[in-house]
Amino acid sequence: MTTDLSSAAIPPLYREIFDICSNDGEPIHREVYQCLLSHCMLSTEQLRTIWDLVGTPQGHINRTNLYKTLVLVAYAQQGKQLSDKLFDNCVEAEYPSPGISDLTPVKNLKIQLNMKQRDAVGFNYGAIVQTDIINIHLVPEKKGLFLKYSEYIVTSKRFNSKVTRRYNDFVALHELLLNRFPYRLVPSLPPKKIVSDAHFLESRRRGLHRWLTLVCRHPVICQDSLVQYFLTDQGPEFQHRIKEIFRRVPDEFMTSDIAAIAKDLLPSDHGQIAANSQNIRTLVNIIGKLKHLCESDVERQNASGRDLEDFGSQLKALSTLNITHGQDFIENWGEIQRGFGFFSREIQSLSVKSSQHADTEQLSVCERLGLLLDILIAHKELCERLEKGLHHDHTVALSKLLSLKKRKIQGVIRGTDAESVEKLESKMLTQESVITNMELRSDFSLYCLHIETLLVYAYLGTLSSIFNNFVALKVKSLSELRDIWERVQPFAQQRSPDVCSNNAGKRSA
Repeated sequence: MTTDLSSAAIPPLYREIFDICSNDGEPIHREVYQCLLSHCMLSTEQLRTIWDLVGTPQGHINRTNLYKTLVLVAYAQQGKQLSDKLFDNCVEAEYPSPGISDLTPVKNLKIQLNMKQRDAVGFNYGAIVQTDIINIHLVPEKKGLFLKYSEYIVTSKRFNSKVTRRYNDFVALHELLLNRFPYRLVPSLPPKKIVSDAHFLESRRRGLHRWLTLVCRHPVICQDSLVQYFLTDQGPEFQHRIKEIFRRVPDEFMTSDIAAIAKDLLPSDHGQIAANSQNIRTLVNIIGKLKHLCESDVERQNASGRDLEDFGSQLKALSTLNITHGQDFIENWGEIQRGFGFFSREIQSLSVKSSQHADTEQLSVCERLGLLLDILIAHKELCERLEKGLHHDHTVALSKLLSLKKRKIQGVIRGTDAESVEKLESKMLTQESVITNMELRSDFSLYCLHIETLLVYAYLGTLSSIFNNFVALKVKSLSELRDIWERVQPFAQQRSPDVCSNNAGKRSA
């Protein structure tokens, strides 16, 4: 069929059907197209004729193909003979409206296919990183007349925003996220402390940075208006306003397009979900230990830097010490003092290098391990929430239903009056509705857990890069420190008493 349809003449119904079938204007998946045809109440022969007349090379169904299909479907439903000639006099007022029983299965199938395609491809860490770049800086001076508190400058590349937040603002966001996304990875916040020092504040700043980074790069959570509000709102009393605005927002299950079809999106091997959860629990221990060891290494480098700084200070004191009486009895004292001055400067540079290496390792190794550990722990906590919350509620609902059925049977056996039995039946119907909802929630929660596991594995892939950074830093650190020590060694040897004595003996000979 070569007939072109005028886009200006297309009825709104045609556009609506295309939007339901298409994914953001892309060609319609062949299975979705076939699902649409199956709900048009036409015979197999009629559907085959429509397929042939529309013409879909390589099975691609674009917007024009769909519009031609809808025209033919409408005419077929009117009992007309299908042919190309039906388009000859087709003008805006004459575009027929096809009768399609229910487009919900078509929409659900489209979502299902899109989700399965995304799951098959998996999450790309490079794409995750590009979602947003978050920075958090601690405001140097504390605020408050009596009770002092710290403030943080939060910036987002995605929204090109800069806002000031307190720790309690993060707490408010955390609570709202748990209510909105109970089946997603919402990491725990770093702890609060009434009396805090500079070391604690810096540690908490790093923790908040990791936390907000994970939230703002989550493929689902980052799209929610709650996150945008946190990153952009400039008003006062933020924690109270964000709670007031978002506390009535329903959880993700109530608003998700995939809630009703989540069961069809689950992997066929449900046992793999449990196995993955156990593997992640093991990874929590392993990554936690690696992070602790790397942090200990950083602390040793910082301690070494402080010791070297002190060592250099003592040598500098020796280089300026004025011994009025007795220095004539010390061979080459002036030369030795000049050597101490040189040693103190070089050892001070060793101290600086050691501290710089510690800072770099903290940022490129420890913080990245911390980010990975945070998301692993969040996954572990998610599994615990599901086990203690949703599954418990489901068990309670099922128990109530079985109890009601048992009472009904006992009532019938004992000759209970019809009114009492009717009340029990009404309660059972209500409880069965609860069970159905819980089953949908259970399927949705398992699907979310499956997706969150894929997200965790995307982050887990950064381990090789982290280890590469660790090795490269060690090589660079040892090389730079060795260079400094090798510069010091000849001066130290020349000013050694043994060397000086040997040189003096040679001159005497």
